[in-house]
Amino acid sequence: MGTVEYIQHHLTNNTIGEGFWTFNMDTIVVSFLLGALIVFMAARLGKKLETGTPGGFQNFVESILDFVATNVRDAFPGHNPLIAPIALTIFLWVWIMNFMDLIPVDLLPYLYQLITGDSHAYLKVVPTTDLNTTLAMSFTVFALILFYNIKIKGVVGFIKMFLFHPFGKFFVPVNVVMTLIEEIAKPLSLALRLFGNMFAGELVFLLIALIGGTLAVGAAALFWAPLQVLLDLGWLIFHLLVITLQAFIFMVLTIVYLGMAHDEGH
Repeated sequence: MGTVEYIQHHLTNNTIGEGFWTFNMDTIVVSFLLGALIVFMAARLGKKLETGTPGGFQNFVESILDFVATNVRDAFPGHNPLIAPIALTIFLWVWIMNFMDLIPVDLLPYLYQLITGDSHAYLKVVPTTDLNTTLAMSFTVFALILFYNIKIKGVVGFIKMFLFHPFGKFFVPVNVVMTLIEEIAKPLSLALRLFGNMFAGELVFLLIALIGGTLAVGAAALFWAPLQVLLDLGWLIFHLLVITLQAFIFMVLTIVYLGMAHDEGH
């Protein structure tokens, strides 16, 4: 398999259906399993909560809860009991989907090919490198933004936001265009930022894998192998910060956008 074919193979989803009704099954299955893992771990921890001197895992989870609660208090005006659970779900789910990028790029596809018996089977295991995933999450957040805008401001207040924000009543056409762009930019900024960073990170891992694989054979592979390990380790450590930062940014922007929707003066 050549360099181009290798990269294309790893960046191609395992799909069923055709046209508009094409489903990326690897993205759907991996996302569901990771979400189920979060629910399972949370339920298991909930049954074994300790007071006084909790264990290490409980302390770790409580630190995450405190971290999310602090960000909600700092960025969200007023009180809404749904915001903190939404923020926590987004942070954990995005982070664990991003974490799949740290698994060796050839490991899970190779195991999948062994199980299916198809040496050319596709498997893309990082859901956030699929634009469908990031757009689905961002449009879900956008639906909540619209819901709370209408709930807090009322239908009339929501329409006034388009007509009179940000330049006042004498620039209604400009206000409509500017506000429309501002609102559309919210889900797009959430989706494209996460997708772009994770897709680029996955591509770097593939390029590093090529150093000791497709690009080098025989004695040359032995020469390049230490460099590959060094580059892979360095990028993995750096990318661990990237995947955490991207989950944090998605969570914080969600809190901020929902806070803006709760602001009657916005």
